[in-house]
Amino acid sequence: MPMTPERWTHASSYAQEVFGVEPPHIRANKAAADAAGLPTWAITGEIGRFLALLAGATNGELALEIGTLGGYSALWLLEGLGPHGRVITIEAVDAHADFAEAEFNRHGVADRISVRRGLARDVLPVIASEVGPGSVDLVFIDADKESYPEYYDVTSDLVASGGFLVIDNIFGTGTTWINDLSDPGVAATDRMNRKAVEDDRFDTTGLFVRAGMLVARRR
Repeated sequence: MPMTPERWTHASSYAQEVFGVEPPHIRANKAAADAAGLPTWAITGEIGRFLALLAGATNGELALEIGTLGGYSALWLLEGLGPHGRVITIEAVDAHADFAEAEFNRHGVADRISVRRGLARDVLPVIASEVGPGSVDLVFIDADKESYPEYYDVTSDLVASGGFLVIDNIFGTGTTWINDLSDPGVAATDRMNRKAVEDDRFDTTGLFVRAGMLVARRR
């Protein structure tokens, strides 16, 4: 049976309804972000649950995120980590960082989620020197696509044995798709995808969910 736009829309709604049920504080975060007029490109609930599941399959101590936005995915990551787990999340837009920090305070997790402000290319080397190679249980990247190859290079060294490197939008975004290699962001994503699948430090696959997700586990 071929996929149609109608079936795709229904399946997406079904996935969110059945698998995307959020804990109350995460649901409240999403509602607050919507009310504040933040961009709507955050992950959906079923993807958040997937991130929490992956985080729970690791040592559960440290997750690193590139692209905080309103804090939705960081809260999901924290949900999956162990009781002493913490999240470091990088955000380039001050207004988004302000909102996320206020939300983490509101939900009582500000002591476990650290928001680092600035461009990831500037902030990542500082974090890498702080935590050291092989120290991060899960890396989640959902940021500017043109920098994906650079982000992969830096963060792949940080992933612990048995840990995960997860990257969103590997097939497209709301405005571009993987077939248009004339777009700089698409071309960069394609380079990163091909580099990742050939990296023998990881077992890697690409999942066709939403706009695609790369999942790599460090051997």
